[in-house]
Amino acid sequence: MKESTPEIHKKEAKKSFFFALITISTSRFEKYGNPASPEDAEDLSGQAMKDLLEAAGHKVSFYRLISDEKTSITDAVFAALDSSIDIIITSGGTGLAPKDITIESITPIFEKEIPGFGEFFRYKSLEDIGTSVILTRAVAGVIKGKAVFCLPGSPNAVKLALSEIIIPEAGHIVRHVRE
Repeated sequence: MKESTPEIHKKEAKKSFFFALITISTSRFEKYGNPASPEDAEDLSGQAMKDLLEAAGHKVSFYRLISDEKTSITDAVFAALDSSIDIIITSGGTGLAPKDITIESITPIFEKEIPGFGEFFRYKSLEDIGTSVILTRAVAGVIKGKAVFCLPGSPNAVKLALSEIIIPEAGHIVRHVRE
């Protein structure tokens, strides 16, 4: 049987990448300040992401815990973009409360959007959370040749996104954004 184009692209793609993790939580930031790693801030979602990425052979070379403020969010994203990472993942600040402004802060700086990510993430979440999936805001895009994923802050959400979407597609995505 002939391989599909996505299968060929995945096979030809690089297998290990450098990731930036940005956790957005005002309450956690107020309690822990600027920790060096998720374990230093009791950041369960950040730790889950780090563990999944490292188990898959990737490196986490950038970590930030920041508050839910537009300047903090964009400054952290631009700092990650200026580092030697391949993919940025944010967690938190994606809800419907007025303070949840991650998506409003990051989507205006996307050069390209990856709408299939949010659509597929919600589809995959349906089995776990049912109709509450309509409240789920998750987006992805490209900035300066790097993929950026904005995830909800729950540990279950980040585990689902990384294990079932981001990690399996990382090489394919990076290959295309750098063409």
